[in-house]
Amino acid sequence: MVSRSYDVEDPRRPRGVRLPRRERRAQLLSSALEVFVAQGYHAAAMDDIAERAGVSKPVLYQHFPGKLELYLALLDEACDTIIANCRAALESTTDNKQRVAATMEAFFGYVAHDAGAFRLVFESDLTSEPAVRDHVDRVTTECADMITEVIREDTNLPTSASRLLAVSLVGMAQVSARFWLTDSGGLEREQAVALVSGLAWRGIRGYPLTD
Repeated sequence: MVSRSYDVEDPRRPRGVRLPRRERRAQLLSSALEVFVAQGYHAAAMDDIAERAGVSKPVLYQHFPGKLELYLALLDEACDTIIANCRAALESTTDNKQRVAATMEAFFGYVAHDAGAFRLVFESDLTSEPAVRDHVDRVTTECADMITEVIREDTNLPTSASRLLAVSLVGMAQVSARFWLTDSGGLEREQAVALVSGLAWRGIRGYPLTD
C-alpha cells in the first residue's frame, strides 16, 4: 500500500485541512504567485505567502527552503506553459500563415488569462539574479529554436539567419502582447492578434518556400 506524505502544521496555529504534499505544494505556489504579482519579489515576504496560503512558515519551508527557490519554481511553471503553448501553436497546422497567427495568439492568450504569471517572466524585478535571468531567457531561446526549424526547413536559409528571424518574431509577440494588455486602445484581443500576426506574416512570407 502506497503511503501518502502529509504536511505537519504548527500546533500553535488553528488546525486546517491537511493536504498531501503535492496538493499543498500547488496551493503554496498559487498563493505565492498572487503575492509576487501584487508586490514584486523584493517587497514580498515568506510571512505574506504563508499567511495567504493559510499555513505556518514551517510548512512553507518544508516545500521551499527560501524565497528565491519558491520564485524559481513559479518561473519554471510559467516558462513551461509559454513554451508548451508555442509548441502547440506551431504543431496545430502546416499552413505557415496560420502558424504565425496561432503563435501570436499563444502569447496574447497567455498574458490575458494566466493570473499575472507572465509578469514573473517578462516583467521580473529580479533579472539581475543569474538563475532568474536563465529562466526568463529560456522562453525566448526555446520558442525561437522551434520557430527556427520551421523557417530553415521552409526557406533553406542558413540556421543563423533563420534563428535571427525567429527571435525577432518571438520578441514581436512578447512585446506587443504586453503592450496590448496595459494599453489596448479599445482593441479586442482577436483584433490585436490579427494586426500583429498580419504584420509578421507580411514580413516572413517574403522569404521563398523551398521544395
